[in-house]
Amino acid sequence: MLIVVAGVALRDNRVMICRRRAGSSNGLKWEFPGGKIEPGESPEEALARELKEELDIAVRVGRVADAVYYRYPERDVLVLFYRCAIAAGEPRTIDCDAVEWVCPDDLEQYDFAGADKVFVERNFGQLER
Repeated sequence: MLIVVAGVALRDNRVMICRRRAGSSNGLKWEFPGGKIEPGESPEEALARELKEELDIAVRVGRVADAVYYRYPERDVLVLFYRCAIAAGEPRTIDCDAVEWVCPDDLEQYDFAGADKVFVERNFGQLER
């Protein structure tokens, strides 16, 4: 099982989501940005590193909002979704296809990767806005 982290950043009552690049695993699906935890990293350190690498932003990582276990055809994953706030920078599409700030009520219109879809369906309405 692979353990990954994802950031849930809110700004002006909108949430940041990213679209994966075509040709990647879950290509062109939307997700909350993040990635794998490297050896020796805490989940919080991994999330800060991943968002710097993928979007060129610095974040303050908050508390875990949820943990979602999901079985993709190629592997099982446990995704730790963290609340986070952008501390510096403006998101750029370095390692993704698109970045959008979306009203929470509109999230259902996006085609999310499996674990992210579960997170949106069961928990997003419970997050403080």
